[in-house]
Amino acid sequence: MQKAIIIGASGYTGAELARILTLHPRFELDGLYVSNQSQDAHKAISDIYPQLKHIVDLPLQPLPEDLISLAQQVDLVFLATAHEVSHTLAPIFLENSCNVFDLSGAFRINDAQFYPEFYGFEHQYPDLLQQAAYGLAEWNHEQIKKTHLVAVAGCYPTVSQLSLKPLIEQQLLDLSQLPIINAVSGVSGAGRKASLTNSYCEVSLNAYGVFNHRHQPEIATHLGTEVIFTPHLGNFKRGILATITAKLNSGITNEQIMMAYQQAYANKPLVRVYQQGLPSIKAVEFTPYCDIGFATKDGYIIIIGAEDNLLKGAAAQAVQCANIRYNFPETLGLI
Repeated sequence: MQKAIIIGASGYTGAELARILTLHPRFELDGLYVSNQSQDAHKAISDIYPQLKHIVDLPLQPLPEDLISLAQQVDLVFLATAHEVSHTLAPIFLENSCNVFDLSGAFRINDAQFYPEFYGFEHQYPDLLQQAAYGLAEWNHEQIKKTHLVAVAGCYPTVSQLSLKPLIEQQLLDLSQLPIINAVSGVSGAGRKASLTNSYCEVSLNAYGVFNHRHQPEIATHLGTEVIFTPHLGNFKRGILATITAKLNSGITNEQIMMAYQQAYANKPLVRVYQQGLPSIKAVEFTPYCDIGFATKDGYIIIIGAEDNLLKGAAAQAVQCANIRYNFPETLGLI
């Protein structure tokens, strides 16, 4: 058994990680940690999330001062923490032979200049940016398998890239016209911290981060092409639905498109490609799947991608990456 801990365990993603790891047959959940300032410190996680009662009843411990000793006691750590916090914590665990699965954006882009503009801090570890494997599990299996630091892909970037990558790889799209990604997320994507902007009674359906959302350069960098990305916040709890419009190269058929998806995901059980019909959030919420469907007309394609933002967009993909890193079946503990 590989001993695992979660730092930032009181958030929505941390709670999902705790549930998955507790039930996982090859990972042993050894501790849940929060910041010393957290109001949740010393509470049982099942007191905050009653659905976890008798599944995970571990306490949320304040992060100890002696992080070196903590790192030496475990095999892997999941960082469900803010970008700046992950940036500080990851090197300590890596220096003590602990594999790091970071769910923040602190190591997703291999360019230190990216971080002051999009994340608001100066990156101090350019060597770790070189070492980090981008945790888009279906596409970066070999890199994930060899690294000690996985930067788990963001929620919007996961569904966007899984939807577009097969078509770009097979050169089916006319990229002189940028793919347009309009994606709607439930309010859990904004985190658990109270705010008027994500209060359930205040949220209607609105766009945000227009032309300047930090996930746009993440998507563009790892797709290898620019995109127009507009996120929206919807009045529902969880899930992401992405509607992607792109121009096809001349003469491309539906059969070629379906073949590209089938070749990419034939042995990737957590991506489900629709033969007919289109995905919905209802089809994926509370599951580790990304569902993809499409329709074409007059040389254009509209792709619909759906995922649970807390699972395939975060916790489930992080565990999927850990399964890959330890040479377990990708779906172990997930389905």
